[in-house]
Amino acid sequence: MSNDRIALITGSNRGIGLEAAKQLSNQGVKVILSGRDKAKLEAVQATWNGEVAPIDIIELDITKAEDRARAAQKIAEQYGRLDILVNNAGVIVEGEWGQNNSETVSQEDLNTTFSINVFAQIGLTQDLLPVLKKSKAGRIVNVSSILGSLAVNADQNSSWSAVKPFAYNASKAALNMFTVSLSQSLADTGIKVNSAHPGWVKTDLGTSAAPMDVTEGARTVVELALIDSDGPNGQFIHLGEEQPW
Repeated sequence: MSNDRIALITGSNRGIGLEAAKQLSNQGVKVILSGRDKAKLEAVQATWNGEVAPIDIIELDITKAEDRARAAQKIAEQYGRLDILVNNAGVIVEGEWGQNNSETVSQEDLNTTFSINVFAQIGLTQDLLPVLKKSKAGRIVNVSSILGSLAVNADQNSSWSAVKPFAYNASKAALNMFTVSLSQSLADTGIKVNSAHPGWVKTDLGTSAAPMDVTEGARTVVELALIDSDGPNGQFIHLGEEQPW
């Protein structure tokens, strides 16, 4: 049975985004998949079209202001509101994970990473706030990473201590700051904003060396998307446990 919630998930033609869409659909959520490649979205739709209600798709390059505005307009006109936004799209462009490249990281890599992982996420969220505010209980989930934790990066005894691709880690730290700030700005609304650390997951980004499969990796995202009124707000969560900023 449908629970009438409507969710938009960015970067959802594969990996954690697609798996989160499937798990939310199993819970009765109407899911809107989005991504830059319409053909890939249509291929997903051809093989899987939702568990309870047919999925919708939106061609959306989050780095393009016109695409973001078009998506917001379509959701407003077609649905009248948005209940869940999952900011899942993200990249790493620096090559090896096991490095500290802060001395050598290029301006090009910094610009590309921040453009997608931070600036576009903020822009899309801001464009969608009017329809999120139409929801009785809006939820924003920013898909971050434990690599964005300043506490973890500062701990040289951490198991993550050698994993310091600077542009990626810094972009996730900035996304976490957006979570904290936006959650406080929206404190008087019904909207909750949280960061999710999915874990190290077997995806194109996480590589086949990762210990977690995509089903488990999507779990934190889905749980935060479906939290009730007494659930966390302005927190950094992995599998139900708060993580250090």
